[in-house]
Amino acid sequence: MKRFLNILFALAMTLVCQAQEDTTLVSHRADGRLENTYAVVHQMLHKTQPKWAFKKGMTKKEFTKWKKGLRKGMAEIMKWPTVTGQPKPLCVNSERKEEWIEETWECYPMEGVVETFLVLRPLKATNEPLPALLCIPGSGQTMRDLKRGMARDYVREGWIAVCVDNAAAGDQADQENKYPDSWDYDYELSSRLLLELGWSWLGYTSFLNYQVLQWMKTEKSIRRDRIVVSGFSLGTEPMMVIGVMDDDIYAFVYNDFLCNTQERALSMTAIDEKGRRHFPNSIRHLIPDYWHMFNFADVCCALAPRPLIFTEGGLDREFNLVRSAYASSGSPDAVTCYHYARFQDPAARVDRQSLPEGLTMAEYLPMVNVDPGHHYFKRDLILPWLRELLK
Repeated sequence: MKRFLNILFALAMTLVCQAQEDTTLVSHRADGRLENTYAVVHQMLHKTQPKWAFKKGMTKKEFTKWKKGLRKGMAEIMKWPTVTGQPKPLCVNSERKEEWIEETWECYPMEGVVETFLVLRPLKATNEPLPALLCIPGSGQTMRDLKRGMARDYVREGWIAVCVDNAAAGDQADQENKYPDSWDYDYELSSRLLLELGWSWLGYTSFLNYQVLQWMKTEKSIRRDRIVVSGFSLGTEPMMVIGVMDDDIYAFVYNDFLCNTQERALSMTAIDEKGRRHFPNSIRHLIPDYWHMFNFADVCCALAPRPLIFTEGGLDREFNLVRSAYASSGSPDAVTCYHYARFQDPAARVDRQSLPEGLTMAEYLPMVNVDPGHHYFKRDLILPWLRELLK
């Protein structure tokens, strides 16, 4: 029996060593070739250089030319359809609440499709148009959740808050929407079908958000020159897309950590107890050719010179890239960067220029200065910044 247990222990240790060795995803052949398909595509990803990656030190003229190229790349992969002949948006209900007037609107972005959004207006009447914030929720949240948080805070400040749902959530959800206490929306099925159709979840949801933005620019009660897009968590992704595609947006609230998604996929290669690796994100984040074009920090660079606030950190490497872009645009002071409280002190952070491979999610997040238990709408940072910006 003892001999049998020793054999089992030796076998287990061999498997552990092999798993640790495989985490590096290198060839063990003399010619360096790879047979493991995951290792092959992992190496492909290593060699992928985004076409529109921002390069520090651009002149203002170079920056302007680069920004136009990135916008063209974004248009190529988002694949927004050209739609004409649809009805104008319509207000279908209006109610006075304790702290605001709440309107339910419909817009008709394409044939056979209706999108519902909420408009929260301050109770105090004014003859002058007001600043407005397009509020895009995080995963599992809806536009009705926003009026208990982000949008509520904005309308209390005297601004108009326009709230949308993410595709496949809230009013856009399938059968799970029949359960009012559920936040576990099925984004995956719709995302899969969109990919099969040659589109993507982000392409579709950003297209819908863009239609609401166009309505905001025509609404007489809204200052066209003071429209801010505020994204929380998942909502930062469509925020970045429409930010690149529309120069009329005045400013941006980025309430999430700034992530290099290509590097995240390269570094989170840990093997679980069943010998499996896991992709760091779900299929709704999959946009074909995205990594051939840019990463999140590059897209944020293209928002310059318009005011932008980050509230939940990331690597200083990413922030410094965005700061460099704002300097190239001629507005170095227009970007504001905050870390999670745990990492706000520079002494609490490591200034990493690269990440190791073989990481689990639990190892990755603190390595990029993320404190996941404190991921929430950072009103204490955002509201003072907006007050100064919109006063």
